[in-house]
Amino acid sequence: AQAWTATVLDLLASEQVLLPATIPATPGEVPSVHNKRNPFPADIIENLAIVGRGSSKETRHIEVSLAGSGLTYEPGDALGVSVTNDPRVVAALIEALGLAPDAAIDLRGETSTLAEAFTNRFEITTATPRFLDYWALVSDADALAQLQRDDRAGERAVFLKTHHIVDIVRRFPVASLMPQEFVSALRPLQPRLYSIASSLAVTRDEAHLTVAPVRYDLHGEARTGVASGLLVDRFALDEQLPVYIQSNTHFRLPGDDAPIIMIGAGTGIAPYRGFLQDREAGGAGGRSWLFFGERNFRTDFLYQAEWQGWLKDGTLNRMDVAFSRDQADKIYVQHRMQERAGELFAWLEDGAHIYVCGDAAQLAPDVHETLIGIVGSEGRTGREAAEDYVRSLAADHRYQRDVY
Repeated sequence: AQAWTATVLDLLASEQVLLPATIPATPGEVPSVHNKRNPFPADIIENLAIVGRGSSKETRHIEVSLAGSGLTYEPGDALGVSVTNDPRVVAALIEALGLAPDAAIDLRGETSTLAEAFTNRFEITTATPRFLDYWALVSDADALAQLQRDDRAGERAVFLKTHHIVDIVRRFPVASLMPQEFVSALRPLQPRLYSIASSLAVTRDEAHLTVAPVRYDLHGEARTGVASGLLVDRFALDEQLPVYIQSNTHFRLPGDDAPIIMIGAGTGIAPYRGFLQDREAGGAGGRSWLFFGERNFRTDFLYQAEWQGWLKDGTLNRMDVAFSRDQADKIYVQHRMQERAGELFAWLEDGAHIYVCGDAAQLAPDVHETLIGIVGSEGRTGREAAEDYVRSLAADHRYQRDVY
């Protein structure tokens, strides 16, 4: 067993440690002097809450200046943000490991300190199956070894969701550890993508974001998302944020005046603000329909005045909202879709493009299933034919999703 453990550790140590700078640019990125490997240091020029007093959320509107960058984008694109880890998380992990912050680390010939590597180079929050394998070996913890069994896959998945790296290190401590060996089990720190909530036709050299910080308690401690915590808590106005544009050719406005149906919940409304800014500025004549969901009308109606303005001037033809917590029975956007089934299907028959933005785990599958049901009932066809209809919408780029 000791020989096997040594072999695995040798393999881990021999793997190249990838830095973000060595990762090839993702296909589809907008070519620019500034890109994923060379982000632009953008000023944050606005950061304000867009929820009302008493809201259970902290959703914020953030404006980033792209002046002087040469970066351009289209509605539907995303802003890539090069993130760093929270210094408090870095310090907690180093303390749990019992290592020195200034311990030297070799990263493909580049010397770094452990603290710098944890801050700028590696994902140090979410535990991966690979990290769990590694820690099971070095800690020799029977509980972790048991989780490696094939018949414990479900328990392993739950464990990884409920334990950050620091939690595992604290629960199963290792007395003596080599820093170089530890970082070999970590993933490179990756940029985060945010749907752009603006159009250059209106905002000029700016990109707007709609950000809801991820906050939760785990093992008696308050935790915050790496990127959302950076944007909301750790960056002040006029500080510089490394950014680039990530093109999203699979979430585009139609090139003509075709009708559009936009479906989103929470921050999933972001790209539609850019869509309507662009249509208004360009004088597009196509009809538009927005389905929006949030918790409470009084506190969580994001960008309410703007939607009402577009309804008034005709840029937005209709809007259906679903505020899930305003009544005893929770109502979501798919329920509003079902209530408007006949009209929605008529729009599709008239050539409408339909967009879905938001949560991949619940919103997207619920909306997809509702769409199939509407096509089946209103088109008076069976399930298989309805699925074919929806597949044809996707094939014709009339059904586009930006989910996460």
